Amino acid sequence: MADQVAIVTGASRGIGFAIAQRFVAEGYKVAITGRDAAALDQAAKDLGGADVAIGVPGKGDDADHRAAVIDTVLGQFGPITTLVNNIGINPAYGPLASLDLSAARKMIDVNVLGTLGWVQEALRGGLADGGGSIVNISSVSGVRPAPGIAFYGVTKAALIHLTEEFAVELAPRVRVNAVAPAMIKTRFASALYEGREEQVAAAYPLGRLGVPEDVAGAVAFLCSPDAAWITGQTIVIDGGVTLKGIGQ
Repeated sequence: MADQVAIVTGASRGIGFAIAQRFVAEGYKVAITGRDAAALDQAAKDLGGADVAIGVPGKGDDADHRAAVIDTVLGQFGPITTLVNNIGINPAYGPLASLDLSAARKMIDVNVLGTLGWVQEALRGGLADGGGSIVNISSVSGVRPAPGIAFYGVTKAALIHLTEEFAVELAPRVRVNAVAPAMIKTRFASALYEGREEQVAAAYPLGRLGVPEDVAGAVAFLCSPDAAWITGQTIVIDGGVTLKGIGQ
């Protein structure tokens, strides 16, 4: 995969970093994004430095930032072949009936419109020129009700539909898929399991919570030639928990 150039958003740590790490191991050149410039710089160094990985700090819902990332990648590595949309926020917890609408709008701006904007910019960066791949990071909260994080789930459900629409619109030049993880052991999800991990994991048929590498493996597969006839699909990565009707 030495001719592949990937952008992974939200990748200074957690799932995004694990995906970037897997890509570098398979020969990709990778650009990672995130809001924390220092953390992003360290992550790029940990990935192998400027020959294989660069970090461009900024906010995913900032159009100028997205454009700057594309221009930087084109100058450093050449045309983009792969995009992984991993940006996502959840600034609210509780029932929909009392949800702060400003928080809901922010989730839409980042989780949905931000993803749409990244795809548009990546296409400008050559994604469709040689046959590209997009993977959007959704969530099991987008395929099952998830009390407490319900509107986050609404945005992740929208992301799944956006994946399907782009799969049709961009075929046959670009394949577009999604993954929908359940609880992954990251800082983002820590409030949902810290101090009670064994109890939470007991609900999962496979007996443990997910780790970022579980998601990275599925994403790497979807971006590889082994998935050349797969588009518009969402792979649920959940340790079997949704088989029991549990949404997160």
